[in-house]
Amino acid sequence: MSSRRTFLRQSTAAAAMLAAPWAARAAAGNTIKIGVLHPVTGAVAYSGQQCRLGALLAIEDINKAGGIKSLGGATIEAVLGDAQSRPEAGAAEVERMNEAGVSAIVGAYASAICLATTQTAAKYGLPHVVDVGVADQIVQRGLTNTFRFGPGYDMCSARAVEYLNTLNSAAGKPAKTVMIVHEESLFGTGTAKLLSTELPKYGFEIKEVVKHPNPTRDFNNIVLRMRAVNPDIVIPANYYDEYALLLRAMKQQRVRPKAVFSVLGGAASSYKFLKEYPDVADGIIDCNHWFNPKDPRVAPLRQRVEAKGAYFSYEVFMTYTATTLLADALERAKSADRAALTAALASSTFKDHLMPYGPTHFVNGQNTGAQPLLTQVQGGDIRVILPPDFREVAPVFPLKG
Repeated sequence: MSSRRTFLRQSTAAAAMLAAPWAARAAAGNTIKIGVLHPVTGAVAYSGQQCRLGALLAIEDINKAGGIKSLGGATIEAVLGDAQSRPEAGAAEVERMNEAGVSAIVGAYASAICLATTQTAAKYGLPHVVDVGVADQIVQRGLTNTFRFGPGYDMCSARAVEYLNTLNSAAGKPAKTVMIVHEESLFGTGTAKLLSTELPKYGFEIKEVVKHPNPTRDFNNIVLRMRAVNPDIVIPANYYDEYALLLRAMKQQRVRPKAVFSVLGGAASSYKFLKEYPDVADGIIDCNHWFNPKDPRVAPLRQRVEAKGAYFSYEVFMTYTATTLLADALERAKSADRAALTAALASSTFKDHLMPYGPTHFVNGQNTGAQPLLTQVQGGDIRVILPPDFREVAPVFPLKG
């Protein structure tokens, strides 16, 4: 708890200092307030804190580069919010941010929270850029204020199964059975449901689908069941803590499937997980949000993140790019007015980003160019293995004969 309080103090102070070199403009009132809303306390606090860091780094870069030039170099001021890992708390923070006069909101990481925050923001015509939340319901309610830059779990699940089939076919189809382990919220349940529909289309037999609470601190019984089912592939869909505990329990009980193939895995594409559990992480495959490994801006940004004692996780670069998307819309709108900003987002063709998406194109609030990449932990690092355009290393599949 003390580390979380320290983070909150430090990030609040950082937000206050971001515009310090441009204090003259800020003092003159030439600022634009943007809500930065994430769960920085509670069950998914780690991911929320990572998202907040990404937003603050983006705001720092935007302001250093001259602010919003079409508005006379206006600087962006972050109005920080804590959703406390609860949808109702997130909705209450939107109410507070609306009263504070923000022009838009970036957030709010978890799908269930994003459902609540986007709905509340819609009451005020408040543009809401979703940074991570993968539940497709977020962009299926006709809310004209909602814009999701990254892919949803429908796209991610379909692409993941295609990639799994590609790997399995290339190896002579050694994997035939699957067990899915997922957390109980909208994210995990929705992902498991989609996978249960898609996997049989490629000939995979789903032996079992196991749901667990979030948080869960003991996976021994689930792993005992896994041992009995003996699936060729285990697919986890859960947040960081539960993902790490599940994989550790599998290691301790010597359960070794042909592959651990994650879909939006909470720890699989995580340098934190790689450092803390290198023997557990080795060989894990994940279909997840990932940066373009060929973009030269990635390495310097990663160095800045690590210099702050943090890991360069997907939460950081997803929220970083979502914030720069919003800045691009402000530039084109030439206004901080909510309606003008909503229109600018809706017509966005933003492409100056480090994700493997190409130009942005929103249809009903979803960026249709967004896509996940397939990564694998190899040689003590996380590398892209599919699609071929972004491949860094050849895949290792299966992990055992």
